[in-house]
Amino acid sequence: MNKLIGIFGGTFDPIHYGHLRPALDVMQQVGLQQVRFIPNRLPPHREKPVLSDQQRVELVALAIADTPGFVLDDRELRRDGPSFMVDTLLSLQGDFSGSTLCLIMGMDAFNELPQWHRWQTILDLCHIIVTTRPDSQLAEFASQIPIATQISDNPQTLLQRPVGQILLQSVTQLNISASQIRQYLSSGQSTQYLLPETVREKLEQAYAR
Repeated sequence: MNKLIGIFGGTFDPIHYGHLRPALDVMQQVGLQQVRFIPNRLPPHREKPVLSDQQRVELVALAIADTPGFVLDDRELRRDGPSFMVDTLLSLQGDFSGSTLCLIMGMDAFNELPQWHRWQTILDLCHIIVTTRPDSQLAEFASQIPIATQISDNPQTLLQRPVGQILLQSVTQLNISASQIRQYLSSGQSTQYLLPETVREKLEQAYAR
């Protein structure tokens, strides 16, 4: 049976518990072998990260160091141009040809999927795991064929086909934002309980300079 590998991309500007806990929920509940955290270099749909590439890599490494199965993957930072997920998945397929890739994203990101570069090709390269909350609502495009036929809330469906399945997965939702953390740091307020202590200490040292 193919191994399931989670792909979790983002700016991680900085990484915090709102990223980490849902990723852990997905890994445990779905049965992923690992979750690969992939910091964006140039995100196509949002502003350039405030923290440097090096800072974000260091913080992700600190945040996930004690969690078996969490892996830092810096391939997008080593690639020129916008960080298109389709290019990342093609690269990952080359490295993990014997495994099944599962792209993890929140409901808001999934509802904007038709705006992504070559978005339909993404479903030819991996499964998508959409993390949900009680008030989550799918966008209209998800009710259209063939997308509607690919949506399920049963993790076992990921084992029934190599790509193209969309899993709606309930996770712990923590209303934490990276921009709020940066604002706290800039104003000298504590960021305790929002992110791992090792990350908090490193960030507060950086902002104190």
